[in-house]
Amino acid sequence: MPPTSRRDTACFVFDIESVADGALVSRLKYPGENLAGPEAIHRYRAELLAETGKDFIPYTFQLPVSLVIARIAGDYRLLDLVALDEAQSRPHEIVRLFWDGWERYGRPRLVTFNGRGFDMPLLELCAFRYGIAIADWFAEDRKSFDQPRNRYNTAAHLDLHEWLTNSGASRFVGGLSLAANLIGKPGKTDVAGHMVQDLWDAGRAAEIHDYCRGDVLDTYFIFLRSRVLAGDIDLDHEQQLIDQAREWISAKAESVPGLKRYLAAWGDWQSPWPA
Repeated sequence: MPPTSRRDTACFVFDIESVADGALVSRLKYPGENLAGPEAIHRYRAELLAETGKDFIPYTFQLPVSLVIARIAGDYRLLDLVALDEAQSRPHEIVRLFWDGWERYGRPRLVTFNGRGFDMPLLELCAFRYGIAIADWFAEDRKSFDQPRNRYNTAAHLDLHEWLTNSGASRFVGGLSLAANLIGKPGKTDVAGHMVQDLWDAGRAAEIHDYCRGDVLDTYFIFLRSRVLAGDIDLDHEQQLIDQAREWISAKAESVPGLKRYLAAWGDWQSPWPA
């Protein structure tokens, strides 16, 4: 594959994994009790589980510990797959690097799965927390429909969950994993989102990064199929892009265990029409 430059990058396909800020949970949920962060998180999760059946703490109490970006070319080729601040997983650096990269690569189109409901609000709130200026994202001097964070500005941010549900008109039961499986890709395997907090507490950050890589690759392949539906590419071109991506992943898999596991779970989409 020929070398690429920043100008080649048209899209950032990305995903975030996050954990609760124990000190914040302790301070706001249990004031005056002086709970240690882990204890506060454990208690809040137990309360949520009893109330809702799910123990995921709201994003307003979360910090990103993994953010993986797939850089995608204008012709939809996979160019690179990068985990930000992978060695140290520092939330403030992850957020800074994301917004700095978005600017440096010319504000590429963002592509997510449910990013409007989680990833972008978290990144915006963390920019608020850390005092990071993101003027070009808010773009308050533009008309509202031209502002990148406008819900219907899919040229700036394509949330594939919203795209599949017509901006929330229907429920998409099964989520990212179902969408990936429909086109033969792995979806969730041995790790799922509700496990991230426990993995982080156990010091298993590498597994979180690998899980995030898998979600980003699934999102990329879902994005390609969305472009078939939208008429940007045809099925033959999509399959060529998938083959190229598989070659790229295979070349990297020896040094990245998560990619090797992703390939082991790989499936090929089967056309219902004869060739």
